Amino acid sequence: MTKVLGLDVGSKTIGIAISDALGWTAQGLTTIHWQEPDYKSVEDTFKQLIDEHTIEKVVIGLPKNMDGSIGFRGEASQDFAKFIEDTFSKEVIFWDERLTTMAAEKVLLEADMSRAKRKKVIDKMAAVMILQGYLDSQP
Repeated sequence: MTKVLGLDVGSKTIGIAISDALGWTAQGLTTIHWQEPDYKSVEDTFKQLIDEHTIEKVVIGLPKNMDGSIGFRGEASQDFAKFIEDTFSKEVIFWDERLTTMAAEKVLLEADMSRAKRKKVIDKMAAVMILQGYLDSQP
């Protein structure tokens, strides 16, 4: 089976997670820094990730407002998805990411991690939660 990439797309960082080959578990891979909306700045990184891990599908966290509407950040995630689809011809699935960053923060706080360390891994952890949520929903 091919692997699935999970992304938590922010304006300055993108948290990245990857599934195991069976599609059961999500592991945090890395966080990359970028300046939205400069897609060219991350194109080589994503090409390498997709090729190296034989990625067929990309799950992108879709931040929605609590009423379910799509705001500015949601639109930015949709724009990033279009970049992935157009550039790499990969299927993109949106996953409702409401509360994933808060949930990731809670897990890291419970692990008694310092604020500086939390800041470094929070996006990657959110990507894991987005991807794991998607994987858990699959039959």
